[in-house]
Amino acid sequence: MIIKGRVHKFGDNINTDDIIPAKYLDSQDKVFLGSKCMENIDASFAKRIKKGDIIVAGKNFGCGSSREHASWAIKGCGISLVIAKSFARIFYRNSINVGLPILIFPYTDAINNSDILEVNLTKGEIKNISQNRVYTCDKFPFFMRQIINAGGVIAWIKGRKNASHQKS
Repeated sequence: MIIKGRVHKFGDNINTDDIIPAKYLDSQDKVFLGSKCMENIDASFAKRIKKGDIIVAGKNFGCGSSREHASWAIKGCGISLVIAKSFARIFYRNSINVGLPILIFPYTDAINNSDILEVNLTKGEIKNISQNRVYTCDKFPFFMRQIINAGGVIAWIKGRKNASHQKS
């Protein structure tokens, strides 16, 4: 699984209210939520995103409340991957559940805003095309790649259920 995109860089402790303001939590429309993504930090963020772009951040990304809306908003605005030094546990779980790949990488300081990355989740490799550098990282586990490829855990479960019915 290879993801290629332009970097949008953030610092430490980006919380779920930074990702999607609480005033929008009455919506479950992922495109709408995506249009409001990072509004509290940068009102023009969602307008600058091109499908496939990547968020790179520091420590404790996604801290705060346990809302799935934050992961929906990131995915809904077109971000294909979030790379951070660390994630809040519930945000990590919610992201996988909704089909948003996230990757722990302790050296995000080496990546600059607007760099172009090519990330191979299967091999555990981050190519910084802009800087002509290659980094190794943990491989994305097979079952998590299956969940991401299915579009989230609900779709993955439905697909497995349908596959088991076809075998019977």
